[in-house]
Amino acid sequence: MSVTDSLYLPQTGSTNDYLSALLKKNKLPEGFVVYTGYQTEGKGQKGNTWESANGENLLFSLLLNPTKIPLDEHFLLSQSVGLGIKKALDELTDEITVKWPNDIFWKDQKLAGILIETTLQGATFKSAVCGIGLNVNQVSFPQQVGNPVSLKQITDSNHSVPNLLTKIRKHILEIYHNESPENIRQTYFDSLYRQIGWHLFRDKHETFQARIADIRPDGQLGLQTKSGEIRRYYFKEVAFLTPKQP
Repeated sequence: MSVTDSLYLPQTGSTNDYLSALLKKNKLPEGFVVYTGYQTEGKGQKGNTWESANGENLLFSLLLNPTKIPLDEHFLLSQSVGLGIKKALDELTDEITVKWPNDIFWKDQKLAGILIETTLQGATFKSAVCGIGLNVNQVSFPQQVGNPVSLKQITDSNHSVPNLLTKIRKHILEIYHNESPENIRQTYFDSLYRQIGWHLFRDKHETFQARIADIRPDGQLGLQTKSGEIRRYYFKEVAFLTPKQP
């Protein structure tokens, strides 16, 4: 990357917020990146926070202009970003999967998260700010933070954060620009966490066993129970129960 398509901030509240504000005042090229060493107000999905130690992880936001993606197929954005991250990480370790809708897992642990915030112009997308947080060299996490893992813990070595940023950005843009929607959707499905076999899930009614049946273009997840019933869920309507959860 060059200085014309990226901006480094030693510290900021949120790279998504910073890039969104910058975009309102400037015409930025697609692929522009804002990255930081530390976020004081890192954001996750649906109001969650993203915890990260200072200077140890990859925290950035990437600008896309998805004007050709129909509104009802918006999940292609999340799929493209997730697959780009996975492709870069596959070069470093195995057992990387994409956990629906937008987390990156290693085995049963969370390695990265994605938050995409879009802007509309009429009936089409104008821009998408894709925020990504990847655990790189951090080895100690707060106890209340789920089931995190870092690349250093997986590989037992430190990794260059700038190099990872360059690779991930490259792979995301290649997939987003060059792959057909059909290939993106199929590759995403094949890359899913718990894509094979029966697993425990929990919705607002009960805990149940199911397997992943499909994912619709708008991101809705289809789960097939052992009775053959297909149950459909949007974000936050169903939880994947990990081995550590009751």
